[in-house]
Amino acid sequence: MDLGLTGKRALITGATKGIGRAIAETLLAEGASVAICARTAADVDTAVAELSTKGTAIGAGVDAADGDSLRAWVADSAAKLGGIDIYIHNTSGKPARKLEGWKNNFDIDLMALLHGVDAATPFLSDGGGSLVSIGTSAVSEHFASGSGSYSAFKAAVTNWTLGQAQVLGAKGIRCNVVSPGPIFIDGGDWDRIKQGMAPFYEATEKTHPGGALGTGQDVADAVTFLVSSRAAHINGVNLTVDGGFLKRVNY
Repeated sequence: MDLGLTGKRALITGATKGIGRAIAETLLAEGASVAICARTAADVDTAVAELSTKGTAIGAGVDAADGDSLRAWVADSAAKLGGIDIYIHNTSGKPARKLEGWKNNFDIDLMALLHGVDAATPFLSDGGGSLVSIGTSAVSEHFASGSGSYSAFKAAVTNWTLGQAQVLGAKGIRCNVVSPGPIFIDGGDWDRIKQGMAPFYEATEKTHPGGALGTGQDVADAVTFLVSSRAAHINGVNLTVDGGFLKRVNY
């Protein structure tokens, strides 16, 4: 199936590793060019060098909590790529349970989305575009020892993005959310849980009907479809990618 992504230009935040990296690689494989950012410039340089073997990739070190820096990255990326067709919000701070840590999540999870999309909108609305925010299935039910700041701000990200399906949708910009369930990434959170909390990891595996956690590629494939021309009539959807981990019946 031709997804119609050849020549499209995508910006992806938090994309040196994990889900963001898988999205960048998958979009490149479909013929798009990508611009990535992450906090550590050295990691971005390494990722760009590797991604460039697969297609056109640029990137910069950006602190997503700094709205001015994020806006500057969007503008610079648009200039270098010749525009923006796709914007993917993938930055998220470490979960905070103490009140003083919530401000960091507010800036990185929520305000980075608002700054980035506001800066990208003039480009995305020039002939249409697509916004996808990465959410989480953890906004839908109580999980583990408590939700903390992570679920709370991901819920805000989901609500705001889906609301923009009406606002930005009127400008030709489709707005959707992809909400992963537990996703296994080498060196990631669930890898650490597997090594240090094996019984909990195994119990989580068993709650999946298929008996296994998802992968970054599972999420990347869903995102890639949503931003493609094959999903041209999909707007305002929260697509859960969790292998049946959530037990709700979602009408």
